[in-house]
Amino acid sequence: MQRGTFQQMKSVNKSIILNKIRTSEPISRAQIAKETTLTPPTVSSIVKELIVQGIVRESELGASQGGRKPTMLLIDQTAFYVIGVDAGPESVACILTDLSGEVIERTASKINKPITNEQFIAIMKESIHQVMRSSSVSKDKLIGIGVAMHGVVEVEAGISLIAPNLGLTNIPIKMELEAEFNLIVQVENDARAMALGESWFGGHGELESMVAVNLGRGVGAGVVIKGKLYHGSQDIAGELGHMTIDIHGDVCECGNRGCLQTFATGKAIAGRARKEINGATEMLTGKDVFQHALAGDEAYIKILQETGEMLGVGLTNLIHLINPEKIVLGGGVTKSKKFILPAVKQTIDQRVLTPVAKRTEVAITNLGDDATLLGAVSLLLVDLFDPL
Repeated sequence: MQRGTFQQMKSVNKSIILNKIRTSEPISRAQIAKETTLTPPTVSSIVKELIVQGIVRESELGASQGGRKPTMLLIDQTAFYVIGVDAGPESVACILTDLSGEVIERTASKINKPITNEQFIAIMKESIHQVMRSSSVSKDKLIGIGVAMHGVVEVEAGISLIAPNLGLTNIPIKMELEAEFNLIVQVENDARAMALGESWFGGHGELESMVAVNLGRGVGAGVVIKGKLYHGSQDIAGELGHMTIDIHGDVCECGNRGCLQTFATGKAIAGRARKEINGATEMLTGKDVFQHALAGDEAYIKILQETGEMLGVGLTNLIHLINPEKIVLGGGVTKSKKFILPAVKQTIDQRVLTPVAKRTEVAITNLGDDATLLGAVSLLLVDLFDPL
């Protein structure tokens, strides 16, 4: 679907109706009119257009309310497709999904560093071309491309301002990809994209507020309020990893001391283990720490429990600041949830200001390693279904 065609599909009323069908399907035209305050003729006219465009389909008849049985409406999940990209810092992963998030094709390309902006863009382009070539989906069925990028992103312009783990700045992702593919491209910070993906695909129900925290090479978070991402005034909302936990702690990559990132990443966990445990080798990784803990080694279990405690301190601060209904944890570090999650919850219970704040649920993502990729996909779906 070319960029102009996508814009023609979008209108406030169309998006209102699409979102109502998506969240309430199967639903009748009359019920849509009742629940959206749009007039029945407006609903009927727009639904007719959406059926012609293929995104809405009619289903079996619903229960009668005294007259004829109404025809029910559903989203046709295979009407259109989206490409999602998880960009860096180790690889560029790419998926093609239908509107339900069902993965049709996937590919991944390793990133060799050092790398230039041009080389990085070239890897992204080839990954997208590859996933398109591998699929039988025609280009006119593609809504667009969503990119989840680590570091600081200028969302409106789609520019990666700072990609610290790649050592790159000012990468014009949106401009380059739109010129290459003539599709709508949305670019977002990876942790915020993951948060939106959790809101869209995570099965959490209708929440007023949710925070998703990505624990991997870095620590990032995304805040979703009433289904919308909160960016802050300069697009840096969610940099939870740079919340100071210990003013006398280790120096973080950002230059400050004692950031949460110096405790809760795979690299930080391995570093503490090498420093504190006799016999730990310089080759030890965060994954190795987890394996030792699984084998019952108490020293390594303690390292992971301490990680959970420090993460719990950071999340307590987050609860006091935002008071979300739910916090979802994702990323490679959460594979150690058996040891980390109980310590996180215990620390929060001990530190939150009021008993009511203990009701904030802390859970591990159900989306697994695809959480960020599905977040990238959701960037386009929100653009289509969101009425505002």
